[in-house]
Amino acid sequence: MSEIALPQLEKEIGYHFKRKNLLLQALTHSSYAYENQQEEKEDNEVLEFLGDSVVGLAVADFFCSTYPDLSEGELSKLKSTAASTLSLSQFAKKIKLDRYVLLGKGEEKSGGRKKRTILAGAFEALMGAIYLDGGFEEAKSFLLELLETSFKKIESKKFFIHNYKSALQEYFQKANLPPPAYRIITSLGPDHRKSFIVEVYSENEPLAKAKGYSKKNAEQRAAQKALKSLLGKKMRALTLETFILKK
Repeated sequence: MSEIALPQLEKEIGYHFKRKNLLLQALTHSSYAYENQQEEKEDNEVLEFLGDSVVGLAVADFFCSTYPDLSEGELSKLKSTAASTLSLSQFAKKIKLDRYVLLGKGEEKSGGRKKRTILAGAFEALMGAIYLDGGFEEAKSFLLELLETSFKKIESKKFFIHNYKSALQEYFQKANLPPPAYRIITSLGPDHRKSFIVEVYSENEPLAKAKGYSKKNAEQRAAQKALKSLLGKKMRALTLETFILKK
């Protein structure tokens, strides 16, 4: 990608950099920097490290302001979901960041442009770059629109917030039953793009099975299916990892 493409990305994200080199660095994956050492390209790992903290603070500020009635535990669940690799990679796709990330030839061939870890890292690096270029308020404002779209306001006094896996465990604990367990049925695809089929069961009785892009994701999806059969219409999905349950 040439620097000519940077204005188009700035248009996509709604922020124009005073220091264009920060944006270019945020887009530079380590694989690209390694292959182009003669150009003295800096990779985005330091910006990613900084952006991780910027994202965490911006997300915490958003949820504390939007849902002042929620408990610390419920706010933590929302924050964990919003700052997860899955959510950040989805944010990256929404602003078309996957089209602009600079990857080495090997990483490109192995499907790196679709890898959630790379996209989430690039998004954090972008947040770090905006923070350095324009300050925290600019970075928070950029993230705010994405958060508002994904985490629409709910009547917090009428709902509990859960992630599927922990909620399923709590359900069995309240029923004085052994906790559910998970086992991998099979894995599919090449090493760089594996998917997993996981089954959740209780006392050797299968409850549900699901496919996911990682073991953890497959477990969450299996727990979601199990809970849906147990709770029915009482639960409503908030994100791919989180749901709300009527009190």
